[in-house]
Amino acid sequence: MAHDQQAFKARIDRALDDFAREETSKLIAIDEDLAPMATQLRSAVSGGKRLRAAFCYWGWRAAGQDDSEEMIRAAAAVELVHAAAIVHDDIIDESPTRRGLPTVHVAFEATVAGAGRRAKRHALGLAMLVGDLLMAWAGQLFTSCGLPSAFLARTQSLWPVMSRELVAGECLEILSTARPPRMDRVLDIVRLKTAKYTVERPLHIGGVLGGASKALLSAFTAYAIPLGEAFQLRDDLLGVFGSPTSTGKSNQDDLIGYKPTSVLAIALSMAHPVDREELEILLGRGVLDLEQLDRVREIMQRSGARQHVESMIEERAAAAVRTIERTRLPSDASSALQSLVSAVVTRES
Repeated sequence: MAHDQQAFKARIDRALDDFAREETSKLIAIDEDLAPMATQLRSAVSGGKRLRAAFCYWGWRAAGQDDSEEMIRAAAAVELVHAAAIVHDDIIDESPTRRGLPTVHVAFEATVAGAGRRAKRHALGLAMLVGDLLMAWAGQLFTSCGLPSAFLARTQSLWPVMSRELVAGECLEILSTARPPRMDRVLDIVRLKTAKYTVERPLHIGGVLGGASKALLSAFTAYAIPLGEAFQLRDDLLGVFGSPTSTGKSNQDDLIGYKPTSVLAIALSMAHPVDREELEILLGRGVLDLEQLDRVREIMQRSGARQHVESMIEERAAAAVRTIERTRLPSDASSALQSLVSAVVTRES
């Protein structure tokens, strides 16, 4: 049977909604003034494609294990890590919207007392705490998922590794922001921030839970790294050329923030010297009007960077598919992991 990502997503959504509902009721029981925190926690948990949970689940199934609600809850825990990372990422990027709604820190501005800089500072503080609690929730949901404790113990070393790699990637991105990006450094960040945390580590957690062999875990890595890179490369393109209506977030953040993306690195290396000089001047200003943003996109398009990144995505997707084709897996797991390649590379949000 082919993998139905929408049906799978609904199962993960239910698990997360049930968990968030129970935990936020406990939070409000402490003090009713915490109701705005509960609202934003539930909002942060809702929505999303649930791809990280899917990779975790199919890592389990690829190891020969059967479907179970306990594994659904375990896989859902990975999505709480992602929810936490999104809240923190939006604070770092000063993003106003996410999935078509105000980001958590922006939403809190209407809740806190006062106005101006004080309100913004308090709203940021509350949002940071929401992200912190979501990360704690991830461990709580995982350890209470219902799988045998001996299974859960197998993954003990993987969770800190995933967190370390994610934070390292975020830190390197910040340290590389507002300077002309090098493609080798961009790919380092991509592997840490996205490829490992989005694909490889969820697959490994699911696989190790299910008793996967070292050979299978190696195959997961060979599949995950190129696919995870393709995931971020698609994000880079959507971050510049995507429609905010589809992505649910601004397509100006990466450019205004002068973030070290693949499309920018390639545009700077491939653009005509006159265009490259103009691009560096425009991005160095920090604040751009709509006409200047359109000019940046025009230069990137003319340089050939957009098509070059598309080619990189196709190459990496093909490498991931080849890995699955030559790896002996249960047929449903093989089919699912191949279909997830398409879900990653053809998405518009």
